[in-house]
Amino acid sequence: MPADRPTAGDDRPVLPRAGSRLPSAGYRSGMELAWAAAGLAAGAPIGAALRGTVFRLSVPPGGPPRTTCPHCAGPVPRWLPLRCRSCRGRLAVPLVLELATAAVLALLLGRFGGQPAMVAFCYLGALGVTLAAIDISVQRLPDALMLPAYPALIALLALAALTGHHAGALVRALAGCVVLAAAYLVLGLLRPGQLGGGDIKLAGLAGLALGWLGWPALLAGAALGFVLSAVVSLGLLAARRITLRSQICFGPFLLGGALLAALAIG
Repeated sequence: MPADRPTAGDDRPVLPRAGSRLPSAGYRSGMELAWAAAGLAAGAPIGAALRGTVFRLSVPPGGPPRTTCPHCAGPVPRWLPLRCRSCRGRLAVPLVLELATAAVLALLLGRFGGQPAMVAFCYLGALGVTLAAIDISVQRLPDALMLPAYPALIALLALAALTGHHAGALVRALAGCVVLAAAYLVLGLLRPGQLGGGDIKLAGLAGLALGWLGWPALLAGAALGFVLSAVVSLGLLAARRITLRSQICFGPFLLGGALLAALAIG
């Protein structure tokens, strides 16, 4: 029997064969930095492309998408410039979406780069930046973005499950979607006005991603969303920017908690 193959019941560790090399910590760190740099480079143009979507859908619930300049009512192109071409009025804040998208994609690719589900996580990350920007602007999470995201995200995770042989993770992702959405629905029914229908739908999307990573990530992401909301609310109260009766959007905190949980536990 070869010397490098232990017999049954032998607890000695199996040493690598002579000449074989395992990836070093420095190599892994270098790859993570390379993936993060790729996310940083891709995030800026993606954020610029999302600017038009944020502008068009930042309207009150039930309102039609914006297609004209709010200053002069002139037509606005699909690729939104920073200023109106007719009146030169500002249409968007420079670099906010670009930097936010670049940061999110850099973090996600630095953590999940090279893994089968990296495309799914990056898709949800870019979508999350868009939804957070709209929610902050008009306290709305539009169905036009969230409803198509369900089949898209499930398809991306299903592809990751096929390529990476992670059928169990896909089943857990679907279960996480149902569990987290149901939990938010119960909270919304118990405390009307605190959580809206958009928050419940967004919780389902977050549950898909966090469920893929595991139940600890799902629980941590759900909890961190409320923790972030409480911390920011207390800060705004202390600064007298809001009152106890003020309502603040919850979508960005839900997304932020999910991102932190995915990076820390995923």
